Amino acid sequence: MPATPSPTPLDTLASGTVVPAHPLALDADRRLDERRQRALTRYYLAAGAGGVAVGVHTTQFAIREPSVGLLRPVLELASETVDEEAARLRPPGEAAAPFVRVAGACGYTRQAVAEAELARELGYDAVLLSPLVPGADEAGLLERTRAVGEVLPVIGFYLQEAVGGRRLSPAYWSALAEIESVVAIKTAPFDRYRTADVVAAVAASGRAGEVALYTGNDDAIVQDLLTPYRTAEGERWFAGGLLGHWAVWTRTAVQLFHEVRRARAGDHALLTALLARGPQVTESNAAVFDVRYDFRGCIAGVHEVLRRQGLLAGTWCLDVDEGLSPGQAEEIARVAKAYPWLTDDAFVAEHLDDWLR
Repeated sequence: MPATPSPTPLDTLASGTVVPAHPLALDADRRLDERRQRALTRYYLAAGAGGVAVGVHTTQFAIREPSVGLLRPVLELASETVDEEAARLRPPGEAAAPFVRVAGACGYTRQAVAEAELARELGYDAVLLSPLVPGADEAGLLERTRAVGEVLPVIGFYLQEAVGGRRLSPAYWSALAEIESVVAIKTAPFDRYRTADVVAAVAASGRAGEVALYTGNDDAIVQDLLTPYRTAEGERWFAGGLLGHWAVWTRTAVQLFHEVRRARAGDHALLTALLARGPQVTESNAAVFDVRYDFRGCIAGVHEVLRRQGLLAGTWCLDVDEGLSPGQAEEIARVAKAYPWLTDDAFVAEHLDDWLR
């Protein structure tokens, strides 16, 4: 009888998991703090995340600028640390859990392909393909996806307009779902109608079992994960989340994700409790992501939570003009106090010295 193949990282992605978007650890001179960068990766693995996304918006797109030159170092650090920690955390005699490494890729086709090739060289499993391509039409975006898909499997991305995204037609999502190299779609338009467009397109594509749906809707994380979408082709669920919001309080995000799974399996009391928690998650996201000031402090807000816990030394961003908005730190403190179940401060405090070793 042939042996059952071992699960792969793409199997983890397909079955659904928690994928935090990895921040960038800087020192006061805005240089890479390698010790804290590694500590963040260790935190995500220890918290139980099933993957990590590096080189994405939360990591700061400016790492690609020649004057900064941090794309390769940051991707490499994360991949190396995943290898080291997976071996260290593996129980004796057991295979390592298939942790999925996702690399962000940006720009026009040549740049995006080059970034995918770098990611493949460094051991990444899939590419989250940014839709921010000025002047490109939908046909051009699809051709770029096909080109990148020849290098690594692709995660499509529907991005909200408030941070530079644009409306994409149902026909676009249908065509994207039919591309064999597309293994998942991160849906983050912050719009229920557009989210439904993606779900319907995947369901009707003939590849519904091959394209996993991931929520990036920070305003409706719990709602997305708990909602069955019933279409003519059958029922579809969001498999997991790929979120900058899950870069903080990750241990409790993982616990929430497992509770969602139990609720979806029939625990109706837990389902009711989770529906009540959903608005609290949204409220906390509004503080961290600086909704009051149109998301200007979203990266600094992530840094502020991690700074409060000791994982980061400060909230510095590569852009000297990027930082916390007025009152944002106080708002983060308020939601952490109002909803202590959301935080994982005790977990971080217990392990911080080890992660910073």
